[in-house]
Amino acid sequence: MTDLSDLSGLLARAIAIAASAHQNQRDRSNAPYILHPLRMMMRGQTLEEQIVAVLHDVVEDSDWTLEQLADEGFPSEIVDAIACLTRCEQESYDEFIARILSNSLATRVKRYDLEDNMTLTRLGQLTNKDMERLHRYHTAYQRIMAKLNDQLMVQATNVDVSKV
Repeated sequence: MTDLSDLSGLLARAIAIAASAHQNQRDRSNAPYILHPLRMMMRGQTLEEQIVAVLHDVVEDSDWTLEQLADEGFPSEIVDAIACLTRCEQESYDEFIARILSNSLATRVKRYDLEDNMTLTRLGQLTNKDMERLHRYHTAYQRIMAKLNDQLMVQATNVDVSKV
């Protein structure tokens, strides 16, 4: 993987790309859209998670491509996670979540995305459509958390307790 100083520089570049890509975009509450990926980025536990979080909607919501992100120097692990987080046009939401679950980094970042998207204070007056979307997000969140819990259990069983 890329070393820490390289990732720090890439995080700064990722923030600049996201700010430019989401310029003039607004969310459902009419707040600047860039605040959503920035909130997700702040939840990230690693630089990789932070980079993927801030860039997670850039390909889906702007003219940026995965190839351009790779050309900017983002490692394949990061570009692959962003690819998983970019919903394909003909893909159902369940298929989209299943694809995310195939990538550990994308799974961790999708958790942050869903947590932010389920924050009711951002929505104002809830409509029936909002309630349906929240139900879909909650179902996906359960799948994401089950996968993350499974990964934690695998890691826990691989710990050599004789060295602790």
